[in-house]
Amino acid sequence: EVQLVESGGDSVQAGGSLRLSCTGSGLSFNDYTIGWFRQAPGKEGEGVSCITGSGNTYYADSVKGRFTISKDNAKNTVYLTMNSLKPDDTALYRCASARDCTPALGTLFYEEPTFASGSRGTQVTVSS
Repeated sequence: EVQLVESGGDSVQAGGSLRLSCTGSGLSFNDYTIGWFRQAPGKEGEGVSCITGSGNTYYADSVKGRFTISKDNAKNTVYLTMNSLKPDDTALYRCASARDCTPALGTLFYEEPTFASGSRGTQVTVSS
C-alpha cells in the first residue's frame, strides 16, 4: 500500500519561509513523479510544484521563483521549500504521486495523480 505523509506546515507571517516534507512508502521516488497540491477554502485546488523520477522540476507561475522542490531518494522524501510567503499561499498542502507532470499555461498538468488514502495534508497559514 502506498503511503504519503506530509509535514512541516505552520503559521508564519508574510515574507517568512517554511519547508514541507512528503515522505513515502510503498513506491520508489525514482520511478514516480511527486507533486505538491494546495487547497484553500473557497478556492479551486492547485498543483503548485512537481518533481519527476529523473529529477526534473516544474512550478506553477503563482509560486515560481519563491518555492523550490527537491527530493532525497534514499529517504523517499520530497521537500517543498517556500520562501517569501504571501497570505495567498494559505492552504492545506498535500502531496501525491503521478506518472508525470508538465507545465501548461502557467499551471501544471498531472498524469494520473494519486493521493494516498492516509494523506491528511499539512496546513500552511500566512498572516499579513
